[in-house]
Order: sequence, then C-alpha cells, then structure tokens
Amino acid sequence: MATSTETDFLTEIIQLRHEFHQNPELSNQEFQTTKRITEILTDWQIPIEKTDLDTGLLAVIEGTEPGPTIALRADIDALPIQEQTDIPFKSQNPGVMHACGHDLHLASLLGAAYQLNQQKDSLKGTIKLLFQPAEEVGHGGDQVLDKHVLDGVEAIIGFHNQPDLLVGEIALKSGALMAGCYHFDITIEGKGAHAAQPQNGTDVVVTQAAIVTQLQTIVSRNQDPFHAVVVSVTKVNAGKTWNVLPETATLEGTVRTFNQADTEKAKQRLIQIAKNTAATYNQTATVNWTTGADPINNNEKITNLVKQGLTKKVTQPKLTMTAEDFATFETKIPGTFAFIGSNGAKKAKGVHDPNYKGKDETIKTGIQYFIESAKSVLEGLDK
Repeated sequence: MATSTETDFLTEIIQLRHEFHQNPELSNQEFQTTKRITEILTDWQIPIEKTDLDTGLLAVIEGTEPGPTIALRADIDALPIQEQTDIPFKSQNPGVMHACGHDLHLASLLGAAYQLNQQKDSLKGTIKLLFQPAEEVGHGGDQVLDKHVLDGVEAIIGFHNQPDLLVGEIALKSGALMAGCYHFDITIEGKGAHAAQPQNGTDVVVTQAAIVTQLQTIVSRNQDPFHAVVVSVTKVNAGKTWNVLPETATLEGTVRTFNQADTEKAKQRLIQIAKNTAATYNQTATVNWTTGADPINNNEKITNLVKQGLTKKVTQPKLTMTAEDFATFETKIPGTFAFIGSNGAKKAKGVHDPNYKGKDETIKTGIQYFIESAKSVLEGLDK
C-alpha cells in the first residue's frame, strides 16, 4: 500500500470498499470476494492460514512476544436485493446488493489489518482476522466453528453498522444486545372437499386462521411482560382454486427472544397450539423449528476491556429484535459486538433495504474500533 498520510490511507481503503460494493456476492458464493481479500492481504505480507472453508478466510498477525490469541471478525456476503440507490459505486451484479453494509465491515477489518501488521513489533500475542462467509443465511458461523477455524481463540470482537446512529458513534454494552432468530413452519393436514359441501371434509383454512390468531397469545398471555418476545407469522399458503377446500395448509414465521428460557417456552407453546388446534378440527399439524441465530450476549469482561481501550465516547445501545450470526461465536468464545453509526440522517433507510446507504466515513471509526479493541483485549488478557 503506497500511503504517505492518514488521508491517503483512508482513501485507499474507501476505494476498496467501493470495489467490494460494486461486486457483491451472495452467501456461500463469495468466491471472488475471498480471492480479492486474499490478494490484498498477500500484497501486504499478512499471512493467511489454511482452512477448510469454501469461501471466507482467516489471516493472522503474530506479535513479536507471546501472549493471548484473539480474533477480529467481519462478514463478507451480500443480499438478494436489486440496488436502487444513486451512489456512483452501486452494485454491478443484478439482483445482488451489499444492503447490510458488510462491505463497510470488511473494509474496516482490512484497514485495521494493515495498520496492526505495521505495529506487530509492539504486540504481545496473536490477532486472527476472520472474514466470515454466509452471515445472512445464519450459518456461516457454524461453518467456521465446525471446521475448527477459531480453535485456540480466547476472545472475539466484531461490530455492525447502524444507519440510525450518527457516523462515528459507537454503541456498546455487556449482556443482551440482539435477539435470537428462530424459524418455524407448520403443516396442517385434513380432508379436502367441495367448497359447497364443507361437511364432507375438514377445513384446514379455518384451522390455519385459528392457529395464526392463537399464536399471538404466546406473547400476550404466556411470556413475562417484562421480557421482550416477538412471534410473527410471515407466510400462509393453502389451496389452488376458489371452489375446493384443500387438504393441506402451511404457515411460516419467526420467533425472536433474548434468552434460552423464553425461547423454549415460546417453542413449546407454539407446538402445543398448532397440534391442539388442529386436533380440535379433526386434523393434524406438524411443526418444524430451526435456529437462525442465537441471541447476542456480550461477555462482561471482554466488553469492559474494549470500552477501556476506545478513545471515542461509547453510548448505550438500544436492544434490537434483529439477529446476527456473530452470536454463534459467543456461544463458544467470550466476545463482544458493537454498533457503529453509518448514516445518522433522520430518514436514513435501514439495512436490508434497496435504498440503504452506509457512509464511507464509517470506515475510519470501524478501523479505530478494531485496532483499539484488539490492543486493549490483548493487554487485558495478558495480565
């Protein structure tokens, strides 16, 4: 990297961000993104560790003295969204967009990697740089752990950009931060009939409607009102024509919670409601439940070490019902996850929106967050 000033350095990292934004790739398809990150790190003489990952990669910066091993993580995948912004570096891949700002995350980690590598003679310990695939589908973290990519890591640090926060603002707290994300689908099976002769069948559409209504009682009548829980039915399907009662109907949706006890209660009540309601109408219901992401639960010690190392003022974040795959790592490794402001405009579009815009200026704070956090955690764990 041919840089002479901090401004030149940031300009080059921002140009890389633009390049990645123009060439987004979907989860588990980040082949060119991985190749380009590899080229950049290799050019900077930052070693890349061999892993069994199909996409994504792990690089490493070794300090000159032994010490703890920590990881900095950025996600690299995009979303199946057609970009509608007017920015000059908009996506060139039809139907694919960095609508969640992962290009900001990976550019920040690249910038931090370059600067930390320049300072490695003063580091005690090892910093691993994880460019994670497939965050959007919720199981990229599982791939990383299942393939032992982070074995030996004692702490992990990440962040997500937040368009509703001012550029440069860092929001961070220990404990709960983002909800767990769970997906359910329910299949109701009954007996079809002519629509003019409902007595000859069992109407699965009536059952479907009853289940949708009853599922809302999980929050209103089963959960502690001081515990945030969301149950949303997002997809219903039944029948193929107007004058036939169908034999089957399906429902899909999501549950969001912040702790395991609430998750288990919501899951069991959902299953009971579906099966018992179907039985009431002389039908059967099958329920499938899968985990998209666990709740983000920041480790108190690691979070406090990060806060101590940051030179910017840290604000208190709001809890959010959206989920993040970083939680997968926190189930195995003490870690912390922050929000960093990326727009701050009153009517800024949120993530997963075709008009989402994350400002370039976010990267400066992202780099600073990674560098200062890494140094503080390495030092704190070494004591």
